[in-house]
Amino acid sequence: MDELKNEIKKTIISALQLEDIKPENIVDSEPLFGEGLGLDSIDALELGVALKKKFGIKFSAESSENKKHFASVNALADYISSEKNK
Repeated sequence: MDELKNEIKKTIISALQLEDIKPENIVDSEPLFGEGLGLDSIDALELGVALKKKFGIKFSAESSENKKHFASVNALADYISSEKNK
């Protein structure tokens, strides 16, 4: 799971061009939006596309679950793991 979380962090950094942030600077349990990493809705769209390409998972635009999945690196890792195990 740690390897998956590291890959998610690298994807966040590259997809959103966060050159001044390293994977070890992103805390697994911190919020990605608002406080924490401070991402916004545009970042969410870009990140969703990047995660789809990298991990082959889908996010539904209509799903109310998306906010929960994008809450933190931990939440994304849990979602990606569960989708890959289906």
